Amino acid sequence: MSGTIGSNILSHSGTVAETAAGLNWVSTVVTASTVTVEAGNGYWINTTSNACTITLPASAEAGDNIVIVDFARTWGTNSVTLDSNGLNFQGQDDSYTVEYTTSGQSVNLIYSDSTKGWLPLEDDVVADEPVAPLTQRAIFGYGSTGSVSSLKNLVNSSGVVAADVTGVGTARSGLAAASYDGDKALFAYGLNSGGTRVSLKNLANNSGVIAADVTGVGTARDSLAAAGYGVGLAIFAYGTTGSDVSMSNLVNTSGVIAADVTGVGTARYGIAGARYGSTGQAIFAYGWSGSGTVSIKNLVTNVGVIGSDVSGVGTARSAIACAAYGDDKAIFGYGYGGSGGVSMTNLVSNLGVVASDVDGVGTARWNLAASSYGSDKAIFGFGNTGSKSSLTNKVSNSGVVAADTSGVGTARELLAAAGYSYSA
Repeated sequence: MSGTIGSNILSHSGTVAETAAGLNWVSTVVTASTVTVEAGNGYWINTTSNACTITLPASAEAGDNIVIVDFARTWGTNSVTLDSNGLNFQGQDDSYTVEYTTSGQSVNLIYSDSTKGWLPLEDDVVADEPVAPLTQRAIFGYGSTGSVSSLKNLVNSSGVVAADVTGVGTARSGLAAASYDGDKALFAYGLNSGGTRVSLKNLANNSGVIAADVTGVGTARDSLAAAGYGVGLAIFAYGTTGSDVSMSNLVNTSGVIAADVTGVGTARYGIAGARYGSTGQAIFAYGWSGSGTVSIKNLVTNVGVIGSDVSGVGTARSAIACAAYGDDKAIFGYGYGGSGGVSMTNLVSNLGVVASDVDGVGTARWNLAASSYGSDKAIFGFGNTGSKSSLTNKVSNSGVVAADTSGVGTARELLAAAGYSYSA
């Protein structure tokens, strides 16, 4: 069906009459939390009492038209979410979130084709774009049990760590990992069983399956960090080649690692990093430089440019871990304080501001790993407490670290972790 917007006449009874030719305005104002709409119709959506999810038709033809209008100017308080019901919306599949949050808005949707799907012919007040879903699961991989390993432990969307699975690829420790392309993960670099630094990568798909070795690009090194940034992109940075380095390697949405870029800021290793902010920035902080621990941060723009040093807040330390949480924030936790392990955290705001120390909960340790999971939470896992451990500590979506949970799987240190999968 196709339709054009014609003149509509408001009757004396307050209902909207059907036009002789054109869009049919449904007379009943929608107040429910869900509604399924049909092509050729216009709908008044009243979110005074609750948000509303609008399910679009499961099939459509080019030119099909639907209009939705903020009846009570309340979408800014209770938003409207569009479920494209298996079809694309502005070229993105229906796993993406389309939300309208501006009071007084109206949206005029036209179906184009199977590639672009539904397109807003008009979405006045603001132009909305689909937002990628957040990762739900996490994966811990590799590390040292006393000898290097290629073990992995998957983490479900509730933060439960699964038993060991033998990994694929070169066993190693001192590597780094990050999410890429939204729902996949990438492990790269590290030290192999002979103590040789390698420039390898292993991709993990959105089911958590780790692929075979691929020869990496860039300088082989260990004790580096990685973080997501931008839209589906990642960055590996810093580390040691035997000497501290300040370099980075960008990763595209296909998991391809680019050549070295000379970094900005103090060369160091034993650092950590994570994504933060609403537009895809990242942060690297702390580490060991020269002869001691440092409290330095370097912010990364949403196009992968590393900024200069900023003096950090909190106790200088290395062998630390970091993960994103709460949609747009990050948390640094634990580490080696120069004379032993510490149990402290530092929250990072959505502007990249590192807060002062908060005494952590759980066993002090270093050489651990961390990842986001469950869309807005984080988990710290494994590490060295004086001996290798398989402890985990969950982090709530407000940055509160929970008490120790006895881990499942082989105790180890110098591993890496990253988020994967849109599915819970």
